[in-house]
Amino acid sequence: MELKITNLSKTYSNGVHALRGISLSLGTGMFGLLGPNGAGKSSLMRTIATLQEADSGEVTLDGINVLKEKDKVRRLLGYLPQEFGVYPKMSAGDMLDHLAVMKGIMNRGERKELVEALLNQTNLWDVRKKNLGTYSGGMKQRFGIAQALLGQPKLIIVDEPTAGLDPTERNRFLNLLSSIGRDVIVILSTHIVEDVRELCPRMAIINKGQLLTEDSPEEAIGALAGRIWRKTVNSDAEMAAVQSEQNVISTHLVAGRTELRIYAEDAPGEGFLPVEADLEDVYFLHLSRHGKN
Repeated sequence: MELKITNLSKTYSNGVHALRGISLSLGTGMFGLLGPNGAGKSSLMRTIATLQEADSGEVTLDGINVLKEKDKVRRLLGYLPQEFGVYPKMSAGDMLDHLAVMKGIMNRGERKELVEALLNQTNLWDVRKKNLGTYSGGMKQRFGIAQALLGQPKLIIVDEPTAGLDPTERNRFLNLLSSIGRDVIVILSTHIVEDVRELCPRMAIINKGQLLTEDSPEEAIGALAGRIWRKTVNSDAEMAAVQSEQNVISTHLVAGRTELRIYAEDAPGEGFLPVEADLEDVYFLHLSRHGKN
C-alpha cells in the first residue's frame, strides 16, 4: 500500500496559498506531519480525504486516483478531523452501529460483532451505553478513532488528535494509535513534536504550504549532533544581544528564567553549553530557516 502525493497545490479564494507543490510518498505505518497552526496541514489532510479540490497535482492511493475516484478512496479511508462532532444524545454503541450502516455494513450480526470489537479496542466498552455528550475530550477522541476504523480502512488520517487532552488521555490515545498503525497507512497531522517523536518512523515538516523536510526523526536529530547549544539569560537586553549575534532557534522558560537554544557549527563562546539535540530543535531550526527566506 502506497500513498503518493505529487506537486499538490491549493490556493483559496481569499488568496491564501495553502499548499505549494507538496510531494510525498508514504508507505504502511505511522507518518508524522508536523507544522505550526496555519501551515497547511489540514488543507493537505482534507484534500487527501476527498473533502476539497486541489488546484493542481496528483494523489494516488495504491494506484487509485484520489482526486478523481473519490468513492473508491472513501471506501478505503478512515478520517478523524480536527473538529469532530458527535450526536450528544446518542450512545457510542448506537452511533457506531448507525455509522456502520452508512459505511455499507448491512448484515446486523456482522455489524454487532464489529461494533463490539471497536468499543473494546478503543477501551470504551464500559461506557458504550452512555450518551456521547457526557464523554470527556479523550473519550470523544477514542470514539473518533473507533468510527475511523469502520470498514477496515487502508488509510487513516488523524488531524491534531491530542490537542487539549490531559497527559493520561494523551498517553492512552497515542498507545491506541500505535496499535493500529502497523498494517495500514496512518497520517498523524499535528503541531505537537512529542507525538511524532514517540510514534512515527517517518515524518515531514511543512510551513506556509511548503514542504521543508522529510526524514526519520532519528536521522533528523542525528544531523544536529554537536550543533545545539544553550544559554540562560537574565534580561531582555541580554537575550536581544544573543539573538543579534547567534542563530537562536527557540526560547524556553526554565524555573522562571529564559533559556535560549542556539544552532552553531562550532562553540559560540563563553556561557554557551553543548546539549543533546532533540526533535524540537529540528522543528524550530527548519521553521527559523524558512522564516528567513
